[in-house]
Amino acid sequence: MKRFFLLGLLAVMLVTACQEAAEDPEAEQFEVVTAVAIEPEGQIQQVHDPVMTYEDGTYYVFSTGRRIPVICSPDKITWESCGRVFDRNPAWTRDINPNLVDIWAPDISYFNGRWHLYYAVSNFGTQNSAIALATNSTLNPQSPDYEWVDQGIVLRSQPGDPWNAIDANLVLDEAGEPWLIWGSFWSGLWLGKIDADTGQLDPVTANYHHIADRSAGQDGNSAIEAPFLIKRGNYWYLFASFDQCCQGVASTYNVRVGRSQSLTGPYVDRDGVPLLEGGGTLILSEYGQWKGPGHNGLFVEDGVYWIVYHAYDANQIGIPKLHIEALGWDAEGWPVLASQTQE
Repeated sequence: MKRFFLLGLLAVMLVTACQEAAEDPEAEQFEVVTAVAIEPEGQIQQVHDPVMTYEDGTYYVFSTGRRIPVICSPDKITWESCGRVFDRNPAWTRDINPNLVDIWAPDISYFNGRWHLYYAVSNFGTQNSAIALATNSTLNPQSPDYEWVDQGIVLRSQPGDPWNAIDANLVLDEAGEPWLIWGSFWSGLWLGKIDADTGQLDPVTANYHHIADRSAGQDGNSAIEAPFLIKRGNYWYLFASFDQCCQGVASTYNVRVGRSQSLTGPYVDRDGVPLLEGGGTLILSEYGQWKGPGHNGLFVEDGVYWIVYHAYDANQIGIPKLHIEALGWDAEGWPVLASQTQE
């Protein structure tokens, strides 16, 4: 009964209205949307760095873990295991981390007739990292066409490089052309053009763009990672996680956002502070029993911007669990979350 009540509530609360900017008739007007949180159940424990998509009646969430775990659901409420991407870690990963256990931060996207799963292999706290790619024609493990094919390394980083090659997110620009954003700590977040045919960084037009750098801010803190880009209206929105993950109830993760009218930036926060100068408007931080919420993914469905993220359950020894909310949007065009009204 609970699930039907929640979905009914969502349908009612997602009715939107345009706000009149009477005091400034030339000011840009934004569609105001009410934020809603739903309560996923089932196989939602030990979900870290989630990303969600949909194919043929089923929602899929990919997350950090051994050989990349996958859970699936018909309704975003009840989730069950749907296997793992790899039967064994790709052989090349041993060159980066011979003791590799978990594959990190998968990102799922569809372009050029195939699903593209970008993922990261690394050593914790170092730049000895790589972003790689696996492709598939379907996400349905019951399909005879289901087969993940590893395409190898897309981007490598080593000590001394300007970036750390983890936490990738694939985004399609207004022309449907693919770009990849990535980064963690060091000099922050970077964006490059992807060759649509190969899924690799385009050797001619990659044109790396520096997008966000927290270390350039007043506090000199370099803790920014897990970028995710979406387009809404005239703006591109960049979501990123600040501070520390992966410490259970001691985690201090939180999610910040900036926006730009150009995919390649510059991005600024609500106060006009550039993200290249440490800016970022706080939209998600700990609430109730949930500590260190962050490393979000976003999935747009019928005009609704669904955000998925992990948070550590203080009532269950800090186990990371899946959270799902429908973003709200305020009269100035900035995202808001229903969870942030909880004590």
